[in-house]
Amino acid sequence: MASPGPDEPYEHPDPITDAALDWFLRLQETPDDPAAQAALRQWLERDPSHAAAFAEVERLWQLPELAIASRRQAARLSAQAAQANGTTSPHSRRRWLAGAVAAAALVLISVGVYRYPALMLRWTADYVTATGERHEAVLPDGSRMTLNTASAVSLDFTGGRRSVTLLEGEAFFDVTYDAAHPFTVAGSFGEVEVKGTAFAVRTDATQDTVVLERGRVEVRRLSDPHDRAVLTPGETITVSSSAVSSVRKTDAANALAWREGWIIFQERPFAAVLDDLRRYYGGPVVTVDDRIGRVLVSGNYRLANPEGVIRSLAQAAGADVTRLPGGILILR
Repeated sequence: MASPGPDEPYEHPDPITDAALDWFLRLQETPDDPAAQAALRQWLERDPSHAAAFAEVERLWQLPELAIASRRQAARLSAQAAQANGTTSPHSRRRWLAGAVAAAALVLISVGVYRYPALMLRWTADYVTATGERHEAVLPDGSRMTLNTASAVSLDFTGGRRSVTLLEGEAFFDVTYDAAHPFTVAGSFGEVEVKGTAFAVRTDATQDTVVLERGRVEVRRLSDPHDRAVLTPGETITVSSSAVSSVRKTDAANALAWREGWIIFQERPFAAVLDDLRRYYGGPVVTVDDRIGRVLVSGNYRLANPEGVIRSLAQAAGADVTRLPGGILILR
């Protein structure tokens, strides 16, 4: 969806939401106008749907992520405008940027009424991959990052910082050594700090997982930095909201085989492998019989055809697969 410029009106396809946005912006411009406030009250009382739409706009406006996302998008728009129109004065740039912040916030609110979580992720991320996609990037300090399927990161390399936030999914980092400037990666629950090494971080709803390929990393819990551990090559650890796990040995080559487009596992419950494969398949996969998930499976598969892998493993686990319209897979 294209973002309007600061002077371009935005019209929402839903007339009630569009009216709520219009009323909200009027109050932002003239918050102490009693006539405007009285007219708004009349509009709100006219229909319960009016009040509900206005309340949702207010709720989204107060979210801190909105301010961050709108400023980031506005800065990008401002830089593009300056490049297209030549150098502008600091005063005019500030005025343009202020207008762009409002425009970006308006678009976020308008679309966010329906698709807030996905929209905010894309607007706050510097790199995003779709389901089944991998992406390699060179970071501003020369470090290399490989982003796995359905993943997103934001970067902060300003003022000597080397900081990455893993917003979703999984990423591998091959970090350029710099003793004076530690490299940090924060997930949902933990943070990894290094000076130069190679490791992967994966985040989901319950925990972060760190796998170290080479070098040395320190992993600490965000809610309690004193809860920490140090990894050496071939070790892994998980961090939840309540604890840092014990350090465990792992086969890093197998755990990181996704970088080459493979998934490799030995004697794992089918349910656990299926959770991994869902990230690459993207469509709903429903297991009717819980006993299937407890069957131990092993394999070495290309990820280019995740549905084929699911079917093969389901057969090995003694399950039948039914495919419904929309890519829904039923395992029974």
